[in-house]
Amino acid sequence: MSDELPGPVAPPERPFAADRPKDNRAKKAKCKRCKETTEPNKLRIGRYVANAFNASGGWTKAWFHPACMWEAFAKQRATTRKIENPAEDIDGWEDLLQEDMDEIVAYLRSTGVKGGFRGNLDTWVRLLLPMVQPRVYNLQSKQLVKLFSKILQTSEEAMLEDLKHGDVAHTISSAFEESKAVKAVSKSNILIAEVDEFLEKLSGMTREEEQGHHFKQLTQKCTPNDLKMVIRLIKHDLRINAGPKHILAAVHPDAYAAYQTCRDLRAVVQKAASDAGPGAAGSSSGASLDAGGSSSGANLSIAINIMTPVLPMLAEACKSVEQAMKKCPNGMYSEIKYDGERVQVHKKGDEFKYFSRALKPVMAHKVNHFKEFIPDAFPSGEDLILDSEILLVDNRTGKPLPFGSLGVHKQTGYQDANVCLFVFDCMYYNGESLLHMSMKRRRKILEKVMVEIPNRVVLSEQEEIHVPADLTAMMEKVFRLGLEGLVLKNLEGPYEPGKRHWLKVKKDYLFGGAMADTADLVVLGAFYGTGQKGGMKSIFLMGCYDPSYKRWVTVTKVHGGHDDATLARLQTELKMVEINKDPGKIPSWLKANKPMFPDFVTVDPKESQVWEITGAEFTQTEVHTADGISVRFPRVTRIRDDKGWEQATSLPELRELYKKSKETSTFSLSAAASSAASSPTKTDSPTRRGKRGADAAGSPRGSPAKRGAAAASTDDSDSHKRARAKTGPAKPLPDVFLGVQLRMPRGLTEEEVYHFKRYFVGYGGKLLDRRSKETPTHVLQCPDADGASENTPRNGDAVVVDVKWLWDSVKRQRLLATEGYTL
Repeated sequence: MSDELPGPVAPPERPFAADRPKDNRAKKAKCKRCKETTEPNKLRIGRYVANAFNASGGWTKAWFHPACMWEAFAKQRATTRKIENPAEDIDGWEDLLQEDMDEIVAYLRSTGVKGGFRGNLDTWVRLLLPMVQPRVYNLQSKQLVKLFSKILQTSEEAMLEDLKHGDVAHTISSAFEESKAVKAVSKSNILIAEVDEFLEKLSGMTREEEQGHHFKQLTQKCTPNDLKMVIRLIKHDLRINAGPKHILAAVHPDAYAAYQTCRDLRAVVQKAASDAGPGAAGSSSGASLDAGGSSSGANLSIAINIMTPVLPMLAEACKSVEQAMKKCPNGMYSEIKYDGERVQVHKKGDEFKYFSRALKPVMAHKVNHFKEFIPDAFPSGEDLILDSEILLVDNRTGKPLPFGSLGVHKQTGYQDANVCLFVFDCMYYNGESLLHMSMKRRRKILEKVMVEIPNRVVLSEQEEIHVPADLTAMMEKVFRLGLEGLVLKNLEGPYEPGKRHWLKVKKDYLFGGAMADTADLVVLGAFYGTGQKGGMKSIFLMGCYDPSYKRWVTVTKVHGGHDDATLARLQTELKMVEINKDPGKIPSWLKANKPMFPDFVTVDPKESQVWEITGAEFTQTEVHTADGISVRFPRVTRIRDDKGWEQATSLPELRELYKKSKETSTFSLSAAASSAASSPTKTDSPTRRGKRGADAAGSPRGSPAKRGAAAASTDDSDSHKRARAKTGPAKPLPDVFLGVQLRMPRGLTEEEVYHFKRYFVGYGGKLLDRRSKETPTHVLQCPDADGASENTPRNGDAVVVDVKWLWDSVKRQRLLATEGYTL
């Protein structure tokens, strides 16, 4: 039988064909790609092509071995027809053996051909998301410049100069365009599969010579734009402003949610390929076809996978007690926010894995010893996934040591301390996912199955909260103890990977940031930014003056707080000279450690700008030279045009600020609220400056920076004076207890005495010492306090009142009558 299809010129309904030829037919047909004869009784696939040898027109079949057909598909143009739905596109599909159908469908699933998509879906998604489960190349930008300066035979110095703009891919592609040694091809013909294979081989190379040869082979096939994108793949940033949420939405409507749960990109894509329905966003992949050419429209669902990290549940900032109560109307767990490192623990039998908050493996010296203790802490736990925090704990006191003490060198300085695992959630236990369960139920399971090992594996400390007063008391307690803050968790909430549905409370979140630590620092230098800020001074070195040695010392680097317009203006306003981190060009007036050597240094710090820097807290670090004092999470809140270097915070004042910030014994939310109400409102971004003019007194301003009314209206006090005032009210609290003289009973705890003194004296009362000869107007009596007989009033005018009278008066902000409170 002839393969010729006479008749109308119109193409056949099915553009492809498939069969198993008999002996005589197989001998006549040769594969159009490899030119070998097709084998009898073996699957072959044909494509209908116009018959050039028939004057009346018509179509004939061009036969291919299956592998040759797949290879032809891979290299043909994107607009050339391919098999999309085998049941609709292949003539003879119904007569094929099941194994032949399976072979064709398997190929379609592996390449994802349908609805116009061309290529391997898994490879496409991985390359569109190079930052997810990234390959490791160990190639920094300057190393890439060095390699390509040799390949392209161009000036390395010129390329490094261009690199200051922050985009190494642009630097290399521009050099490629101008290179005379290596000519770029005019039209791109490099395949995605070739790029993927190139990157896979590169990730296994370590020698510079080997890497250079590998790059040279690829470069000869590339256009400048091809090479630019390959470099961006190596840097794990395509600069397309798209992350997993955007890319996976095109694969399947539920793909991103599944990815948040299992964090296995390949598993999600494969599942999406088999489950995408006709109306789904990912149906264009075509990988959902079965042997009958149909699609299943089931929702994508991937279970949690042990030994594969799960995206951690996160917390958003909580700025008030009211916000917390509104978010968790049915109650919450109030949990200490530990200042350590978050770790996700996976245990499968005797195998352990530990992942950081960023889902990367945790350094071995921090976690290796836990394999000795976790089996004892979870005696019945064969398989489990825990959410936890690791901290270095003092064995004598049981208290956590400062942030940063987990470093391998830092730990050696704490001989009597252990790294302790503070467990606060369980996501998986013995084959069962707990993600869907409420927080309260997950906590009960933890308490049931876990045996605490002191200073090794312990449960996080938490309290169940239902009323605002209890939450306020908990906040005051943690801030007085100098802890970082609280994490608040809805009792009925499930564990939602990647969602910010918990709340975090920190001092600098409350009262519009009025409780944050601040300092007025001088701009000493700057660093080049990266990405969109490439080529600009966008990271600034801030410091203060040390009058003892008459030198400037570094305090922090800051890059947040300026809008784009301000940042652009600062490029010319700040008088700096470029030194490119050269130690020999560091001026004598600046004391800086090597990590803080800037790209630019201020010409004269006494003429530089003063900025108000706000952060979560003052910290200690060896990197900075201001006695190691620095600012955690710094941001610029104001450009202090009203201040010169002499009014900025000096090193002695910074020491005092640091000392005051650690004195937490007198902390009170009510005092802080009063202080916040009387302090100038802080803005989220630095104050804009207007046109140059005279100040409030009419005197001309000598600074080259522009000044405005907003800057002139700032408070007259120095920042260090304001910061010291934050431990007490800036204006008097209501005189609720004016004229009241109070004597307290013995037997109270130190914390109870603190509360009485803080609120009673703060609200205008006078507290009498036991040795005082003055007569009290009231005697405070706690029903369970010791020494009740010693509290008898010295005359009949004194009233013995219950402690509830004091607290109710504070709450109502007025002195209540004693009726109903007397004992």
